[in-house]
Amino acid sequence: MALRAVLREAVTQFKRAGLAFGHGMHNARDEAIYLILHTLELPLGELDSVLDRYLSPGELESVRAVLQRRIHERRPAAYLTREAWLGEFRFYVDERAIVPRSFIAELLRDGLVPWVKDKRQIRSALDLCTGSGCLAVLAAHAFPKARIDAADLSTEALLVARRNVKDYALGRRVRLVQCDLFDRLAARRYDLILSNPPYVNAAAMRALPREYRREPRLALAGGRDGLALVHRLLAQAAEHLHPLGLLIVEIGHNRKTLELAYPRLPFVWLDTSAGEDYVFMLRKEDLL
Repeated sequence: MALRAVLREAVTQFKRAGLAFGHGMHNARDEAIYLILHTLELPLGELDSVLDRYLSPGELESVRAVLQRRIHERRPAAYLTREAWLGEFRFYVDERAIVPRSFIAELLRDGLVPWVKDKRQIRSALDLCTGSGCLAVLAAHAFPKARIDAADLSTEALLVARRNVKDYALGRRVRLVQCDLFDRLAARRYDLILSNPPYVNAAAMRALPREYRREPRLALAGGRDGLALVHRLLAQAAEHLHPLGLLIVEIGHNRKTLELAYPRLPFVWLDTSAGEDYVFMLRKEDLL
């Protein structure tokens, strides 16, 4: 059977099953392509050159097995393959941590230009709610002079983060910290604080598709308004920032709720592939 036919079959089955996407791929075709190429150990970016390739009986069995797991278990593809990609960076992930995905990752590709004019000026950074450690790893690459603290309440998520830090040989620059926001960072000050905290509100949590309920609830649930941790962040961040320090936070679909709650804060909304409603920036002086 040709790969082209297998792909067509997979897309039909995914659509018929009503799968939910959003953990790296956003539609049935992209996710089917990823799972097929990964299973066959073929380059992920070279679909056209292999579409007419015929699968052996063993290959076909392996591909169909992973596609059926995706349908029947309703696990995000990343949990089936034990990997997730942010740009060119590959991260290990399993059910102990949320699947890596963040608009902040896009912003780090360019080193937060124009808000950070010289990458060398970032000497210390904090990734709060680090999960798999993906943003800490990306920040270490974006700011080569920086030492990074990667903090999370979940000890299990930090085990996943530890593996990713080790995979990128960043053990001397990225320190993992088990804590509830700033509670074990009292004496620490940073040039940059990043956070992709839990921000799903209570109503949305009740309506989550099965794929999202496979992820740790702790990494998703943001309280009644989705901003429980963000409120605490805004109250405490200033005392952990150096002068001219920056706070960058991802909040999902909660921009209107946030601006109503803090009408006097001069939020700067950063441009991402989804628009300007998802990630805000504040300076230390704004928080004061």
